[in-house]
Amino acid sequence: MEEQFEIRKEKLEKLKELGIEVYPYSFEKTHNFEQIKKDFSEMEEKEFEEKEISVAIAGRIVAIRKMGKSSFLHLFDGITRLQIYIRKDMVSEKDFQVFKLLDIGDIIGVKGRLFKTRTGELTVLVNELHFLTKSFHPLPEKWHGLQDKELRYRNRHLDLIVNEKTREIFKVRSELIKTIRMFFFERGYTEVETPMMHPIPGGAAAKPFVTHHNALDIDLYLRVAPELYLKRLLVGGMEKIFEINRNFRNEGISLKHNPEFTMIEFYELYKDFGYYMELTEDLFESLNEKLIPDKEIDFEDKKFSLKTPFKRKKYMELIIEKSGIKEDDLWNEEKLKEFIKKNIPDEEMPPTYGKMLELMFDHFVESSLLEPTFVTHYPRVISPLSKLSREDKRLTERFELYIAGMELANGFSELNDPFDQRKRFEDQVKDREKGDDEAHSIDNDFLFALEQGMPPAAGEGIGIDRLVMLYTSTFSIKEVILFPLLRPR
Repeated sequence: MEEQFEIRKEKLEKLKELGIEVYPYSFEKTHNFEQIKKDFSEMEEKEFEEKEISVAIAGRIVAIRKMGKSSFLHLFDGITRLQIYIRKDMVSEKDFQVFKLLDIGDIIGVKGRLFKTRTGELTVLVNELHFLTKSFHPLPEKWHGLQDKELRYRNRHLDLIVNEKTREIFKVRSELIKTIRMFFFERGYTEVETPMMHPIPGGAAAKPFVTHHNALDIDLYLRVAPELYLKRLLVGGMEKIFEINRNFRNEGISLKHNPEFTMIEFYELYKDFGYYMELTEDLFESLNEKLIPDKEIDFEDKKFSLKTPFKRKKYMELIIEKSGIKEDDLWNEEKLKEFIKKNIPDEEMPPTYGKMLELMFDHFVESSLLEPTFVTHYPRVISPLSKLSREDKRLTERFELYIAGMELANGFSELNDPFDQRKRFEDQVKDREKGDDEAHSIDNDFLFALEQGMPPAAGEGIGIDRLVMLYTSTFSIKEVILFPLLRPR
């Protein structure tokens, strides 16, 4: 690698000796490669001769095939590849000298006319060569040279150059976010932005990252969720709102978890969790139409449908069904503790009853939820921001959407009783004292806003990264985040 670096540096000096501006400021393109292929792939060679279609293009050299006084090169423009043909008698002597100093990885601009080779490949016959940037390191050997996942994540720029699948994943990601935005805009929602640094962590059960503001001399927390700020906007009368942005949770890294991740949260006044389950199904219909029109998905070698309506199952009933525990024992903390000791002996005993319920669900239920399923009516003890169920006051009007064993969405009828909300926060503080370091703190500013009066409302959050995993049949969250968090080398 060091030898290559030095050789390429020498070539850069030779380019300078030829009077070449080795880091020019611009290059005027007329076409990108996809546009050329779309517009001209069906034309016959005779038409190219008659019309003499001139183009100016730019890209990175990814292949060179020299044949004496002429050469074929493939350029890559960040999306696709296009062939160019350089002949000594078709360019200036200076341009041909520049060509001889090029390496794979260099970035060039060319002007010329389009034609088709005898094999039918669309090609640019070059009459002007413009040097744009020297690459001092060789690219990975063709498309087989960057398979190591660790190297790919650390060198995403190389991954994007040589791996078409990676480029496709992030193209889908962009299309997915665009589709979600348009879905909410078309329904009259307003996109908003709320703070990323909070004086009190809240809105989700998670460990926060802590930072310090020097001028104010206070600790701040990177947000674990935007929920409490968004609900203040509901108090202010904003009827339909959404935010797409980053959340930060100081938790472990796994196939489904990255400490920094993207979510959409959306809220609507005068609606409840039943309406939002239907809205979520409508959102998936929009995504299906754009991304997978047949609505069939293949995830971890399992095929299933994303057709709506989705199944609906109650949280406690699923635990009973999958674990075999008796209903009375599930509602009794001591009996539940005995059941966990006997049936999940390798797990450390959770510090609170709520955490015991979550362990039961994670262990016995989560992985079985392959087909789209709304898990509904979560217990009050693990749902501090949800309205109580109209059916059973031990439960709440909360749902989570599971697909392929992954939680993708969390929504509920929003708790708008400030006295009940304060009591729930106080219960969370007690859980924290018992050892639950993910429990909520008391947010008095939020409670003050609730005391001003918040209408009935529904709210929901959807994990964008996991949604991209689903629609690209990708099994690791690192594959769908351009720069996932990695341990420093």
